[in-house]
Amino acid sequence: MKASLAAVTAFAATVMGHGFVNNFTTDGKFNQGFLLDYYYQKVNTGSFPAIAAWYAENLDSGFVAPDAYQTADINCHKNSAPGALTATVKAGGSLTFSWGPDAWPHPYGPILGYVAACNGDCTKVVKTNLQWVKIQAEGIDYASQVWASQKLVSQGGKWTLTVPASLKAGNYVFRHEIIALHGANSPNGAQNYPQCFNVAVTGSGTKTLPAGTAGTALYKSNDPGILLNPYTTITNYVIPGPALWTG
Repeated sequence: MKASLAAVTAFAATVMGHGFVNNFTTDGKFNQGFLLDYYYQKVNTGSFPAIAAWYAENLDSGFVAPDAYQTADINCHKNSAPGALTATVKAGGSLTFSWGPDAWPHPYGPILGYVAACNGDCTKVVKTNLQWVKIQAEGIDYASQVWASQKLVSQGGKWTLTVPASLKAGNYVFRHEIIALHGANSPNGAQNYPQCFNVAVTGSGTKTLPAGTAGTALYKSNDPGILLNPYTTITNYVIPGPALWTG
């Protein structure tokens, strides 16, 4: 017998302490994020609200571990699937992601942003075909020893990504990711929190994306930015993933 929606929603509240973007803005316009409640709505009713954020089943503590880097889950989280809608932003505009429902608990780690061209309708894209181009990467401030994750905490769980002003208009999946490093001094201890969003970029940009990287090739479990001791003075942090593209 299926559990009642109220019961599974209560269960969801107990298991999900952190780890998802509950809303995001595109040039200041509010867009609903994927909520864990939607998973249980799908289980119980077969449907959930149409949104631009991707569906995912991060039902536990919400991360992809290094031993899953070579699986499809690293693209946009566990069992992810494209959102049914597409948000809109101007080239040169901004996306601001709001994490919740609780305060982000992990102050050690970088924050990265990627984009991949859909070459058509993002709601129908196959995630394993996406070629990711890194457009944002912030690690640690060497002078203050403050990580990007700590900055997110001080900003109330919000993080802003600027769309390259030169990016050609089209349909894209934007991938926003925190890599929590509080357990990274042990093998398989890093925690990746990737989140994806369908976004149509408008404007007069002329540049197409360079060759990207498949999700399963983004990281290795022994990368120097993945397996390290974060509890020491950091003087040379190598941000994981491919080279940064500035447009």
